[in-house]
Amino acid sequence: MVLKSYAKINLSLSIINKLASGLHDIQSFYCLINLFDTIYIKKRSERKKTDKIIFKGPFSKYLKRSNNSVKKVLKILRENKYISNYYSISVYKRIPVFAGLGGGTSNAISILKYLISKKINNNLMNKIDRTIGTDSRLFFYDQGYLKNIKTVVKFQKKFKLFFIIANPRIISSTKEVYSKVKVFSNENVQIKKNFSSKKNFIEHLRKSKNDLQFIVEKKHPKVKSLLLSINDLKGCYFSRMSGSGSSCYGLFSNQNCLKVALKSLRKKYPKFQFSIAKTI
Repeated sequence: MVLKSYAKINLSLSIINKLASGLHDIQSFYCLINLFDTIYIKKRSERKKTDKIIFKGPFSKYLKRSNNSVKKVLKILRENKYISNYYSISVYKRIPVFAGLGGGTSNAISILKYLISKKINNNLMNKIDRTIGTDSRLFFYDQGYLKNIKTVVKFQKKFKLFFIIANPRIISSTKEVYSKVKVFSNENVQIKKNFSSKKNFIEHLRKSKNDLQFIVEKKHPKVKSLLLSINDLKGCYFSRMSGSGSSCYGLFSNQNCLKVALKSLRKKYPKFQFSIAKTI
């Protein structure tokens, strides 16, 4: 079986408070995009009592073979008797790692959804959250709103959005970034399941922000410079960092503007990686 494991973009990110568990409660508009890792998975023979996990591709060198999201999710499923077989899994990594695009979590949830056909209960999801990451629930819906770390509001009406994804080749530690959060957003945003139009949705996003962006910009000024460059390009509604970074993006009005912007950015930042993406 071949699976597509999609990246996510945080269209906004608000830090609401710090929980007793030590985790930060967040709210976030988000979407999945057509940048994806490819996962090849098949059942091993009954004689094999270990999983065989291989990572390939341009970002595979940054992953730990002994401790990764794929290995963790298989262990959780086996310990909780959801699976008994062992698997041969090859992951071709196209999604930048340590970049705020959720590649590792997406890999784990893609495998989980393939192996488990029945409804996933809260007890299992809580274990996934603690072990894999609190962004796990995002990968069950193409677009939505994370109301808190345990609640996702699914959008009934999806919008087609166009992005330039910029990877400044900076490794950003999620743990380190969150450790520097000192101020919380006061407003607890309440939303309906649907926006009346794409225009209204984008206008709402433009007024939003990513509370982690300032922390990363302070440590890495080139991220701020990159975002300003993207924002100044024709057809860009706004630019922002995704998650805890360091990947940045610009939301554009159409694909023609994307192509012109991509050419300009590659010329200005030849050492950075850029790609075009859209919502799935």
